[in-house]
Amino acid sequence: MLKHAVLSVIIALGASLGSASQAMAAAEPIQPIPSAKIKDAGLVELGKKLYFDTRLSKSGFISCNSCHNLSLGGTDNLKTSIGHNWNKGPINAPTVLNSSMNLAQFWDGRAKDLKAQAGGPIANPGEMASNHELAVEVLQSIPGYVAEFKKTFGTDKVTIEEVTKAIAAFEETLVTPNSRFDKWLKGDKKAINANELAGYKLFKDSGCTACHNGAAVGGNSFQKMGVVAPYAATSPAEGRVGVTKDEADRFNFKVPTLRNVELTYPYFHDGEAATLKQAVDTMGRIQLGKQFSDDENAKIVAFLKTLTGDQPNFKLPILPPSSDATPRPTPFDK
Repeated sequence: MLKHAVLSVIIALGASLGSASQAMAAAEPIQPIPSAKIKDAGLVELGKKLYFDTRLSKSGFISCNSCHNLSLGGTDNLKTSIGHNWNKGPINAPTVLNSSMNLAQFWDGRAKDLKAQAGGPIANPGEMASNHELAVEVLQSIPGYVAEFKKTFGTDKVTIEEVTKAIAAFEETLVTPNSRFDKWLKGDKKAINANELAGYKLFKDSGCTACHNGAAVGGNSFQKMGVVAPYAATSPAEGRVGVTKDEADRFNFKVPTLRNVELTYPYFHDGEAATLKQAVDTMGRIQLGKQFSDDENAKIVAFLKTLTGDQPNFKLPILPPSSDATPRPTPFDK
C-alpha cells in the first residue's frame, strides 16, 4: 500500500514538473520546434527526388537544392544566388529549413505557401529558366517518374500541380528540432551556458523578440528594414510594396527565421552582412536605435548559435534515368 502511495506521488510530481516545464517554455517568446510529421511517405519521397533533380531547369544544371542547399543550412551562402546563364540574382536566397512555419514565402511574401513557391523558380528566366509546360514534358518522358506519379497520385498524367505539391510535401519535413536552446526551453538548464543565457536576456530585453519570436524565431510578420535609421541596401528589391502596391509597404520584408542562423550567412535580403557580428550590429542600430558593445554583441551571437538544430539527414535519392524522348537541356542561351 505504502509502495503504491509513494509511486503515485512520484508520478504526480513528474507530471507536475513536466507541466511546469511546458508552461515555462510557453511563457517565453520563443517556442521549441516540434519534430516533423510525415503524412504521406510516398509523396515526400517523390518530392525529395524532384527537389534534387536538375532536369527541372532549362540548362539541366540547376535544382532546388542549388540555391537551398541542404548541406549548407538550406541556402547557398552567397550574397545573391546564381541562376541560368550565370545570372546573378537580385536577392539573397532564404533558407528552406523550417520554411513551412513562415506566414508566406519569398522575402516579399508573394507566394502564400510552399506549394505556390515551388513553381516560381522553375519558370523564372533568371533562375531555372524553364517553364511549367517543359518541366512537365521532361517528367512525363521519364518512365520511372511516370510510374511514381501514378503510384502517388493515381494517374500517369503528370501536372505542375502534382509537381509542386510533392516538392512542398518534402520541404515541410525540413524542420530542425532539438537545438540546445530548445532543450533549455524544455527544462534542461545545462543545455546552454551562462554567456549564452546572458545573450538571450539581452536579445529579449533589447526588443529583438518583438519580431523574432515563435517556434521559427521569425518568419511570422513583415517589417520595415530601417525603422530607426535608413538602411543602405545593395539590392534593388523594394519589399512587400511589389505585392500590395501600397507605398506604406516599401522596404517591408518578411522577418527571416533565426533558426540555424550560424549556417545561413550572409544575412539580410541583400546578403550585405557577412557575419553574425555585423548583422547584430546593423540590426541594433537601424531597427532598435541601440549600439551594442563588443561584449553585448558577442553574447547575442553566442545565443544565436544555440538555435542550430538537427539538420536534415536522409539517404540521397537515386533519380530515374531520362529516356530517348526526354527533351535535352540547353546549358546556355545564345
